[in-house]
Amino acid sequence: MLALLALNANKTVSMSMCVDELWDTKPPATAVSTVQTYVLQIRRALRRLPGTDERLHTRPRGYELTLDHDELDLTGFTDRVARARRAFALDDYESGALLLREALGEWTGEALADVDAGPLISAHLTTLRELRFSCLEERIEAELRLGLHHELISELLGLVQEYPVHENLHAQLLVALHRAGRRAQAVEQYTRLRRSLHKDLGIAPSPRIEHLYRAVVSADPALDPPRAGASAIARSLDLVEQVS
Repeated sequence: MLALLALNANKTVSMSMCVDELWDTKPPATAVSTVQTYVLQIRRALRRLPGTDERLHTRPRGYELTLDHDELDLTGFTDRVARARRAFALDDYESGALLLREALGEWTGEALADVDAGPLISAHLTTLRELRFSCLEERIEAELRLGLHHELISELLGLVQEYPVHENLHAQLLVALHRAGRRAQAVEQYTRLRRSLHKDLGIAPSPRIEHLYRAVVSADPALDPPRAGASAIARSLDLVEQVS
């Protein structure tokens, strides 16, 4: 209940949302009174915190938990991500990568790991996982642009083990290995990706990753580290523009 209110901080959470989250499609006859009891318990717990005003308010159709902007870890995370993306827009990849590293460093373990999530919180968690993963990819792309391919290889090797059919992570690894002079290992990693896609999903690699692989094999200059002052980040899967 508290997690649902916090994820919707400064907005009204309706009674029906509370019931849906706690019991999904099978609420008991006492659902409304139970929610009211939970709200009372949360309100009492919040009042015991030093230096806090009334935070949990009853609204005409539900409840609202009021929080300051900096009181949620998630807000600090999204603030850093927004600043990083503004830095990337100005071609400041070093600052952007540092901000994303700081943001990702604050993310320890699964979000709300100790919460038995219902349907509404589960939807929030899916969004949060996608946000975190997107930031991870963006940080790696920025660091590839900064010439940190040697430093990224071990991290990327671990990531492709965890996500064996994720093409963009493999693309990043292929680029890093190529730039580090480890083309034979890049070919080996591509072969593993092809096997995993066939075994797990029954599909072949996309034309984009195939073309990137051919570029690695032929040592295409398009894969070389970018020149200082080059324009915006090109994702690893986009480094070779024309798919043949």
